[in-house]
Amino acid sequence: MSDYPEIGDALPDVAMETPDGGTVKPSDFRGKKLVIFFYPKDNTPGCTTEAKDFSALKSDFDAAGTALLGISKDSAKKHQNFIAKHDLTVPLATDSEEGGLSDALGIWTEKQMYGKTYLGMVRTTYLVDADGKIARMWGKVKVKGHAEEVLAAAKAL
Repeated sequence: MSDYPEIGDALPDVAMETPDGGTVKPSDFRGKKLVIFFYPKDNTPGCTTEAKDFSALKSDFDAAGTALLGISKDSAKKHQNFIAKHDLTVPLATDSEEGGLSDALGIWTEKQMYGKTYLGMVRTTYLVDADGKIARMWGKVKVKGHAEEVLAAAKAL
């Protein structure tokens, strides 16, 4: 049993900054299904592909009554540039606060690359039901085909 929310638990309701300087939190989406995808960094190959894949399917998610939200620790300004550079239609949010949503979910954690240990985002996606409870979770996501798989799960929920 982990200390972090699991399937069937309510998603922590933590406010995050939007690229336009506003705020967004999971409870803003109550009454709709919500897909939140956490990714490590704007404008890196896997993250760009993932954001573009979700953007390409946004109308299908809309038709399935499912909102989308992409989250990283990048600043609002970096998100603005990322959206503009890649014509993203998926909304993004900044989870940069200590004790933010990714901390509450246990996906901002120690990682290792080239023998160095650092804190980083584990690419993770949550499908949240209309009542704000976690219906499904994908950890250590492989980007190829992921948005399609999540869409299928959202339609089935």
